[in-house]
Amino acid sequence: MAGTINKVILIGNLGDDVKMHYFDDKNSVGRFPIATSESYTSKQTGEKVTTTDWHNIVVRNKLAEICEKYLSKGDKVYCEGKLKNRQWEQDGVKRYSTEVQVTEMTFLSTKKSTENSQDNHQPNNESSSTKSKSVTTEEDDDLPF
Repeated sequence: MAGTINKVILIGNLGDDVKMHYFDDKNSVGRFPIATSESYTSKQTGEKVTTTDWHNIVVRNKLAEICEKYLSKGDKVYCEGKLKNRQWEQDGVKRYSTEVQVTEMTFLSTKKSTENSQDNHQPNNESSSTKSKSVTTEEDDDLPF
């Protein structure tokens, strides 16, 4: 293979609300953790074992604002982006962090959309887990393919 690729796809649940940081030049960054889980049955004990991995998600600008508006702890999302490693020094100790910089996201279930539909007293034939909203930061172009 001639090139390299850095691509991550995750489906998980938010572990906390979106934390926003705004900058003077009208840019913004949102950060939140998501959890992905894997379950299996132990051959030794016969018990069901679930392991959970936590991922640090970073969204920018318009996508960050949309996430802040619609997402809250417990919501399920599909995230697509790339891995980014950071390092810094705090109190003389080197710290490291791996983040997923998200460029595309689909909301698979949100509590806020469920609450809004119940507040409006409108009948809801679709369950909230089947509703989704796709958001991307890529530029649209006029190419036919």
